[in-house]
Amino acid sequence: MAAGDISQLISLADYERAAEALMEPGAHAYAFGGAGDEITLRDNLAAWSRLAIRPRMLVGVGARDAGVQLLGVARPHPLIIAPMAFQRMAHRDGEIATARAAATTGSIMCLSTLATTSAVELADAVPEAPRWFQLYVFADRGVSRELMARAVDHGYEALVVTVDLPVMGVRERDLRSGAQAAAAELVASAVAAGVKGSMTPKQFAGLVDPDLTWKDIERFAGDSPLPVIVKGVLTPEDARLAAEHGARGLVVSNHGGRQLDTVLSGADALPAIAEAAGDRLELLVDGGVRRGTDVLKALALGADAVMVGRPVLWGLAVAGAAGAQRVIEILLEEFDATLALAGVRRARDIDAGFVCPAPWVAPSR
Repeated sequence: MAAGDISQLISLADYERAAEALMEPGAHAYAFGGAGDEITLRDNLAAWSRLAIRPRMLVGVGARDAGVQLLGVARPHPLIIAPMAFQRMAHRDGEIATARAAATTGSIMCLSTLATTSAVELADAVPEAPRWFQLYVFADRGVSRELMARAVDHGYEALVVTVDLPVMGVRERDLRSGAQAAAAELVASAVAAGVKGSMTPKQFAGLVDPDLTWKDIERFAGDSPLPVIVKGVLTPEDARLAAEHGARGLVVSNHGGRQLDTVLSGADALPAIAEAAGDRLELLVDGGVRRGTDVLKALALGADAVMVGRPVLWGLAVAGAAGAQRVIEILLEEFDATLALAGVRRARDIDAGFVCPAPWVAPSR
């Protein structure tokens, strides 16, 4: 493939291979790796393949609608770009390029606290991009409240509080490769925290408060004019607590398999959480989404929308904004074809009847 030519890349797997060939070893390890033995990292992908689709016929699918309702707003489709730190490690344009891809495809972009572009810079550069702000709650609550205030003032629509990083997981790929450090001056949250110099991802993670509790979530929900979404929940018990403490929604997530190894995949955790949440919470799920069929399965299991992370980063690494945009477009094209072939006219009509356990998977003993 010629440099910059993405016409030959027709699947997310193609972009994965192309990004792997282009990225520096440290950046590659940080973006691609998981925790421990990477069992959960692998299972995030495998879990979607353990479900089969039950298509319906002769329902008239000439006109299809991928739109969903999310936080009271009509969205053109259920894909959201997940928060990802240090995107300039993948491409010099970093988060601004990703935001351009989001704007072009009508996708919500969730900006990370550890982004290499500030919330203000992103809003000024790509004001048309729908955007949420992901918040790591620092030990210095004043810094976190300042970051939240900037998001409120610059058109961010929701506050996504990540709760599954009290400490950084044991990421052996990072340790072996020497994951790249970033200048603290490139990360607005680090600047706000008064940090200077070069820091590794683990050192940045050390700014996060390990003593965060549900009472803190309740305070943020009470203080924030934005709806609060809790990211990193894997159990029905925590889903109920999220609803009781003021959250509007949650992301069923294991942090891309990067925190605690051998936890459930999003696909496996989602059904019980959906049952516990009922209509009290809006549900998102992430982890291992690589095909349009995965998106349908997620909605069938009870999700209102799906977050996609690594594949967008692969597109970014390969061709900047154009690459990230094309990755999203491929997923949307596949999802549209899946709707037609599964006999679904409207994405919001997808329910549990469209999936079942896959017969090609051996039953557990």
